[in-house]
Amino acid sequence: MSIEHLKNRLPDYAKDLKLNLSTLAAEPCLSEQQRAGTFVATALASRNAEVIQAVTAEFAAALSPEALNAARAAASIMAMNNVYYRFTHLASSPDYRSLPAKLRMNVIGKPGVDRKDFELWSLAVSAINGCGMCIDSHEKVLREAGMTAEQIQAAVRIASVVHAVAATLDGAAADAALAAAA
Repeated sequence: MSIEHLKNRLPDYAKDLKLNLSTLAAEPCLSEQQRAGTFVATALASRNAEVIQAVTAEFAAALSPEALNAARAAASIMAMNNVYYRFTHLASSPDYRSLPAKLRMNVIGKPGVDRKDFELWSLAVSAINGCGMCIDSHEKVLREAGMTAEQIQAAVRIASVVHAVAATLDGAAADAALAAAA
């Protein structure tokens, strides 16, 4: 499986996604590790097995074992953090914002790769999961580390397209199931 496989599986109405996948797979403003890790982390966040398999097959070879593990860890830890911090942000009671999280997040302090790359992957996953508090936090760290708005935007563009591909494939599968049942 590969990005080409995903592009071939997308219905004609998703032509823009096909084009965006091709463009973003070679996004020049990110390093190879940043780009590949963003694809892997956001594929995991998409929760679509076909997308995860194709993206991992396409990009895992561009990552060291440590970087691949860190991209996976970013998706994993943000799956937890995005729910928790979105709750604390959205809950009407301010009590939750002052309570300690009491959740282990050691990987954030020691991700096994350049912290900037891990933060970028965490931000991209947070964009998919819709946690504004986490987006703001990771974006601030990235800007302080010297990343440009264009680099951060590139990671979020990857996240948006990977998520859209997963949603489109899920929708196409549901359409096919309805047609088969009729």
